[in-house]
Amino acid sequence: MTSLFKLVFFICASLFLVSCKAQMEVSNGALNKQPFINDTTFVNLKEYSNDFVYDMKYATADNFLKSKVYDCAECYLRLKTVKAVIEANSAFIKLGYKIKFFDCYRPLDVQKKMWKIVSNPSYVADPIKGSIHNRGGAVDVTLVDLSGKELDMGTTFDFFGVEAGHNYINLPTEIIKNRILLKTIMLENGFNSFDSEWWHYNLKAALNDKLSNTKWSCD
Repeated sequence: MTSLFKLVFFICASLFLVSCKAQMEVSNGALNKQPFINDTTFVNLKEYSNDFVYDMKYATADNFLKSKVYDCAECYLRLKTVKAVIEANSAFIKLGYKIKFFDCYRPLDVQKKMWKIVSNPSYVADPIKGSIHNRGGAVDVTLVDLSGKELDMGTTFDFFGVEAGHNYINLPTEIIKNRILLKTIMLENGFNSFDSEWWHYNLKAALNDKLSNTKWSCD
């Protein structure tokens, strides 16, 4: 390796690390500057970090229900879930990736809409029992690179075949590595995985929170 090439390589690597550090400082700074509120309070993730990508499927008809059930595309979560997902995203950013959201907190009224469309507990949680989504502790996510391109996870979001499960291994090595990357860092930051859905993660600290029908404004 020539001296000039080494110098160029060192500069590029340094700039990448500085960029990652700056992004994380923006996220952590936004979190630290917020006034004190209880960890169980529902908040808009966008007010705490600009480092996420969103494709909120249920605010469109591009989902397995073939119906729009949210009035607008917002990602609300309990504050403790926001803190955990920001920490996870900081770890991904160091590796050159970001979290992309498909779904966040889901009010009980929305769960009832979904149940009315598809009344099958294999696909939609019965609103009488609810789900962790209705508690503000579940996230449906994937990863994108820093240009916004999704990593290949082998199936689309909300694909309900066996191929979407964490234990399904008849997949190319690259896809398995992508799923392991997502799962490893999410688990390291306080989440549990859901065996049959590679995209679904529950915050362990939110499993016993109450079901909620908290709504957000669509200004």
